[in-house]
Amino acid sequence: MKTRRIFGSERYFDVLVYTLLVLWGAAILFPLLYVLMTSFATEKEYLTRGFFIIPKEWTMDAYLYLMGNDSFAQSFMNAVVITAVGTAISISVTTIMAYGLSKKWLKGRTLFNFLVVFTMLFSGGLIPTYLVVKEFGMIDTFWSLWLPGAVAPFYLIVMRSFFSSIPHELEESARVDGCGEWRMFFSIMLPLSKASIATFVLFYMVGYWNTYFSALIYLNDSNMWPLQVFLRQILVLNQSMDGSATLMEQVITYTPGAKMAAIVVSALPMMIIYPFLQKHFNKGMLLGSLKG
Repeated sequence: MKTRRIFGSERYFDVLVYTLLVLWGAAILFPLLYVLMTSFATEKEYLTRGFFIIPKEWTMDAYLYLMGNDSFAQSFMNAVVITAVGTAISISVTTIMAYGLSKKWLKGRTLFNFLVVFTMLFSGGLIPTYLVVKEFGMIDTFWSLWLPGAVAPFYLIVMRSFFSSIPHELEESARVDGCGEWRMFFSIMLPLSKASIATFVLFYMVGYWNTYFSALIYLNDSNMWPLQVFLRQILVLNQSMDGSATLMEQVITYTPGAKMAAIVVSALPMMIIYPFLQKHFNKGMLLGSLKG
């Protein structure tokens, strides 16, 4: 009887867990479906029906408008450049720095590790950071988005722990064969850390793709604004990026579809890339989390 009660309680618990998961999944899925389907609906249907999942009349007007909007095309290309170059810079600096800090023979290693951890707890603040960026002449350049946040301290610590966990005997055998430091890094360390690198590439890509506040602070030229700032213009301010009356009228005319279509397009690239890196995600997060 006791065994039956135990199994019965486990069954009820499983039902409860699956019910909560279904409800939670629905709470996440329905808003996404609403945004996606509304982007294909007409403005009249959006205004008259309110909330709906399946539109009665399908149209591509919102996407055609976005494709013909020079401001959207420019901001999309800016986001692609910022993400691609920024991710390459960040993952390169992070891996090289993590590899160096993992070496016990490195002079000043303790100090540098302390400085990395220190930046996780304290920062200079917005105004001092802006002044530094301005003094280096990076205002109105993409470098203002790339260099100040090129290295994420947490990612660096995880990568450093991973490099430290690699058996020292492997390095010694490579050095016996005449392997130099750079050859060691590119031919041995990087292939062994593919999972971690793929994981942090994804994290850096998402961070750069969603760059918003930094672009508002450092980029005064609207032609350099990334996609997220464009979304702010049409979702919050409800105006075009160049402020012209013609484009502004077009945005207002296509307000329901343009907003939803812009959200869909802005989320689509990361949704396409994620499945290719997802297989490395779990393994990459665990590598370097524990040394042993």
